[in-house]
Amino acid sequence: MPDTLLLLAAVGYGLAALAYLGLSGLIVASWRRRPQGRQLVLATGLSAAWGAFSALTALGALPPQLGLAAEVARNGAWLALLLYILQLRLPSDAVLPAPIRLIRILSGILVGVLLLASIYPFIAPTQPVLARWAGNLGLVLLTVMGLVLTEQVYRSTRPEDRWAIKFLCLGLGGLFVYDFYLYANAALFNAMDAQVWAARGYVAALVTPLIAVSAARNPEWAAPVGLSRSMAFHTASLLAAGIYLLLMASAGYYLRLFGGEWGNVVQTIFIFAAAMLLVLLMFSGTLRARLRVFLSKHFFSYRYDYREEWLNFTRTLTEGRPGEQLCERAVEALAGLLESPGGALWMREGDAGYQRASHWNWADLQGTEPADAPFIQWLASKQWVVDLDEMKVRRDLYGDLSTPAWLEHADNAWLVVPLMLHEELLGFVVLKHSLGNVTFNWEVSDLLKVAARQAAAHLAQMRASNQLIVARQFESFNRTTTFVIHDLKNLIAQLSLLLANAEKHKHKPEFQADMLDTVANAVTRMNKVLAQLRRGSDATQAQSVVLADILDEAVSSKQAFKLRPTLELPPASLRVRAERDRLARAIGHLLQNALEATPPTGQVTLRGFEEAGRAVIEIVDTGCGMDDEFIRTRLFQPFDSTKGAGMGIGAYECRETLRALGGNIEVDSTPGLGTHFRLSLPLDNHSPAGGDAA
Repeated sequence: MPDTLLLLAAVGYGLAALAYLGLSGLIVASWRRRPQGRQLVLATGLSAAWGAFSALTALGALPPQLGLAAEVARNGAWLALLLYILQLRLPSDAVLPAPIRLIRILSGILVGVLLLASIYPFIAPTQPVLARWAGNLGLVLLTVMGLVLTEQVYRSTRPEDRWAIKFLCLGLGGLFVYDFYLYANAALFNAMDAQVWAARGYVAALVTPLIAVSAARNPEWAAPVGLSRSMAFHTASLLAAGIYLLLMASAGYYLRLFGGEWGNVVQTIFIFAAAMLLVLLMFSGTLRARLRVFLSKHFFSYRYDYREEWLNFTRTLTEGRPGEQLCERAVEALAGLLESPGGALWMREGDAGYQRASHWNWADLQGTEPADAPFIQWLASKQWVVDLDEMKVRRDLYGDLSTPAWLEHADNAWLVVPLMLHEELLGFVVLKHSLGNVTFNWEVSDLLKVAARQAAAHLAQMRASNQLIVARQFESFNRTTTFVIHDLKNLIAQLSLLLANAEKHKHKPEFQADMLDTVANAVTRMNKVLAQLRRGSDATQAQSVVLADILDEAVSSKQAFKLRPTLELPPASLRVRAERDRLARAIGHLLQNALEATPPTGQVTLRGFEEAGRAVIEIVDTGCGMDDEFIRTRLFQPFDSTKGAGMGIGAYECRETLRALGGNIEVDSTPGLGTHFRLSLPLDNHSPAGGDAA
């Protein structure tokens, strides 16, 4: 090596020694009583010693073995500091993950071996070339471990705390990368690059301010650091990549050493191919997934990182504004635990049983289950997560459970997750098969059960809140009704008094008789209104009625509209049990909505018929239609109306009337094409033939 280059190297290493010596003095003055301060002083002090020994070696005053020993000790101290930072935030009884423990053991062994080899040259192999090559490989492996630990310290630190640790990671990462290049190049070509070695001292000196900044930002060196499966995954990936590079470097050196005059060419081609293969492997999704599974199976007690899973589940469940699309978010949150692409939610709707309340990426799955159905009773009593695939091959595991027909024929249905609130079945969720081929086992089942209970609590809270809002609105409505009744009573009293006074003047013109008749009729009409308002929430008195008469009455009441609806009457024998006026009012409301939404050139059809043992009423129009969002969120909401003078309780009352009678209402609408209402009611098969029951 030229004398000028040696002198330049000596100056650089001398500057590094002075820089680390000054940093050590600052640390001793500020952190002498703290464990993290002692760790940092040890690392900076050994770095200062390494710089001094390397400078003396460049000047020829010391043998190279002492500089090598100081370098190995320096690297070992920095590795110990990084391991200490990783251990710092763990509980007292917790241990580092297996990959980090492996690095700690290997680094300790490697540091010890390299120290012995540098201090006692006589224990090294007899071939100098092979000994020098083995030493370079050992130093390369030590720098790879340093890079892995540096990356893990930064990755495992919370984002809000990285400002305090990033300069240390940047400085040490730069040192380790530089040393990796230096010794990897030496291992490949069996000779140290003199210029790279000479510039090394200056690089080390430039890193000193970065370490000082991190030390100043961490007076206690207690930045919260957590260890996770993600950390273990990236640690294993980087460690495997480092070992792979070492093996490829060894093979490249062998090819160069024994390849003759073609050795350099073969070595270059081999190293390029090995690097390309490493890049392809690092970007392979399949390889990464299998590595995660391998780590979960062999290095962790449980499959899931429950902290991460619970944070993600809660975040999904509580996103957005309160109460909006909570049903859909609950399905999405449960599906996300298993990488399922879709699902649907069923919730109990009073006496109407369990009906689909929402879905996430599964619009075509439909079905209704009565509250007393065997499937519902089994879910409520067992509280099991049902694996439909397992049930097909091991039906004995589920006893007498039989799935509904709509679920049995559903494509891609996988799991049925009950939503339990205390001991009540609030609803259930059906999930699609997992995209990640997740195997259903006891751990998955327990996770879904706990998550489903939390989702059920949120859904129950949403329902209670909605019911409270509706109750308050009805309270306000009832209070308004009371005022109306009071006003009507006053008006009737005034008109009655006028009638009584008029009877005393029978000698006046005859037109007064007409006035009296008119007033009497007004009193009669207002008494009827008053009677209806007073009846309010009295129990409905159902009776057997002919459905054809109800439909005919509904059409007759809409004669004021220009558009005449088409009526298709059912047979006279088709009867249902209902309160006649209330059912006629419900059908009339839907018919009026259809007439108002349809232009005069359109068509509205009202038909009734029997299907599958039930009475079915259909109202079909070619009007403006409604979108799915409006149907799901606004159509049946009380006090929500698109009409300027409407109160918004007609559709709600219609649905509640049908549910009270054991019926159901379905809506299929397309904006611009029209709407199809389908009402179904149980038949009254126990009434005598003839007219309506009295």
